[in-house]
Amino acid sequence: MNIGIFSDTYFPQINGVATSIRTLARGLEKEGHNVYIFTPWDPRTPEIDEPNVFRIPSMPFLFVKNFRAGLLCPPHLLRKIHALNLDVIHTQTEFSLGFFGKFISTTQGIPLVHTYHTMYEDYVHYIAGGHIITSEMARDFSKVFCNATTDVIVPTQKTKDLLLSYGVTAPISIIPTGIDTTHFKRDNFSREEILELRQSLGLSANTPVVLSLGRIAKEKSIDVVMEAIPELLKKLPDVKMVIVGEGPERENLEALAKTLKIEDHVIFTGGKPWTEIGKYYQLGNVFCSASITETQGLTFAEAMAAGVPVVAQKDPCIDNIISHNQTGLLFEDREMLPELLYQVLTDTALQERLSVAAMETMKDLSVEKFCSGVGALYEKILLSGDRPEKISAPIIPLVLGARVAKRITKYPKRLVENGFHHTHQFTKILPYINKHR
Repeated sequence: MNIGIFSDTYFPQINGVATSIRTLARGLEKEGHNVYIFTPWDPRTPEIDEPNVFRIPSMPFLFVKNFRAGLLCPPHLLRKIHALNLDVIHTQTEFSLGFFGKFISTTQGIPLVHTYHTMYEDYVHYIAGGHIITSEMARDFSKVFCNATTDVIVPTQKTKDLLLSYGVTAPISIIPTGIDTTHFKRDNFSREEILELRQSLGLSANTPVVLSLGRIAKEKSIDVVMEAIPELLKKLPDVKMVIVGEGPERENLEALAKTLKIEDHVIFTGGKPWTEIGKYYQLGNVFCSASITETQGLTFAEAMAAGVPVVAQKDPCIDNIISHNQTGLLFEDREMLPELLYQVLTDTALQERLSVAAMETMKDLSVEKFCSGVGALYEKILLSGDRPEKISAPIIPLVLGARVAKRITKYPKRLVENGFHHTHQFTKILPYINKHR
């Protein structure tokens, strides 16, 4: 098959969507398929780009560092795309490149598969505290885009139930994103290497570490974990919390640490390159997250693949990988958290049992299973003969804006009338929601 993947974010940007796309592309290529990736040009793109990656002209977003928005597609690239004879188009965004993928799908009559990565209603607070973009608008936006596709891929039942509640009527397939577990295995790193990393952060070999890794954002609820540290310190005076990542909530969390009088026990490492993330997981004696805004929770899975015991807020997005007291520990009441952390940090047998069970569970999230599942869906769609009805292309194929929304996604009237406004406002928050966690 010839497969076109359209995404607003891809390497050199480092985030969960980019990682998922690369994992999928390489897995499908191993199965003999041709995969072409379309994404905005980024000034950090290496001089020699990945083969079969096509960069759309882009512009920086004002006040948003390192994020690019796709603009017009050059005619020569449109001709190139036509010559590729794509069998399937797979969009990974609801914004500029998502509209472009839908444009190609509709004008060439190619089936469109879409992966829904983000629960947008949990991110509307980034725009004027949720007063400009409301949760209802986020739900409508997601419904309209998903209903304009052949099939929607979601990673968990939680996300499927969410889209059904929005009114999505397109077929929805649950295919968990695969994890390349080899990247996180303990035996990739020597004891000396981890000890050197610990020492660089002022940690001894025996310092108990509560690890948080991922984007530092309000919806990740890192504050909930921090608020458990004072109580934990009463029993473990030398415990440290290490927060690996960067994001808009960092200043607030640094202020919270001072308010809680735990600033000497909280270490912010800043963001780290993807190539080093596996090593940073090995810092933790326990990985802890209170986030309930994930569609799948890949950082939980990565920690488990790394053999790090997980303590997490109970949430449907991790039901398939974490069972309480079997593959991790779950809490519903935040008052339970200090005691659960204390148990894991002081009970060596519990640590080892959870670690072994977690690594075994991660075999079900293999890259091979993920890619074969997506490939099987493509084949099912092609065999069904379900193709979108072709429409005539506009003279200038805008990737972003109301014309595309009107012509291609066929917004309901009330969204068409405000199509550009909604798309423009949603695009403002896209940089904050492209990364996981």
